[in-house]
Amino acid sequence: MTSPLVAEGAAVAALRSVMLRVQQAAERSSSKPDRVRVVAVSKTKPISLIRQLYDAGHRCFGENYVQEIVEKAPQLPQDVEWHFIGHLQSNKVKTLLGGVPNLAMFESVDNPKIANHLDRMVSTLGRDPLKILVQVNTSGEESKSGVDPSNCVELAKHVKLSCPNLEFSGLMTIGMADYTSTPQNFQTLSNCRTEVCKALEIPEEQCELSMGMSGDFELAIEMGSTNVRIGSTIFGPREYPKKQE
Repeated sequence: MTSPLVAEGAAVAALRSVMLRVQQAAERSSSKPDRVRVVAVSKTKPISLIRQLYDAGHRCFGENYVQEIVEKAPQLPQDVEWHFIGHLQSNKVKTLLGGVPNLAMFESVDNPKIANHLDRMVSTLGRDPLKILVQVNTSGEESKSGVDPSNCVELAKHVKLSCPNLEFSGLMTIGMADYTSTPQNFQTLSNCRTEVCKALEIPEEQCELSMGMSGDFELAIEMGSTNVRIGSTIFGPREYPKKQE
């Protein structure tokens, strides 16, 4: 069995490798590397491993489960920028926002109802406006969350115009069933951005694209991604000891 220290050292080395690959992909796409954010997705991974990456200078981490992020966040410094990625039940909104005051972005608003719940709770808690991304289902699979591309403008408008405590920051997609994406998925999201920015009369530079994971983040960056979500390439395979809620 690999010792924790070896695993942690490997994670730091893997992070540095990812950052270099991000820089190279950004250069190939003629975009600035500092415009691409790397979210280290740490679900199922221990605090000690996240702390090792924090000590190496990384600040942006992502989680998929409410219970996990509310347990981890208080044990780490307040300047960690947490991203929540995944489906959120309405009855967990207070737990998430109340338990993670340094939640920097909620990446997966896929219907007006969850947007309204987030908006109200941000106001109730008196916290600064929360950055959110509208999740778009670019693969057409029913198993995937996300709004249909034809409805992305309507949902983005709702957030922008009807949710004063949310800051519409862009669009996000997950991709295919195996969590990889095709150029068509990325192009669909890019097309959605064009439509949304035109409708909201905002420049495309102000509308982020969160697309690309461990298997395809370089292609995503080359196609305009500003936010890549990297888990197993940094942390190694997921560990699921028991079912999470």
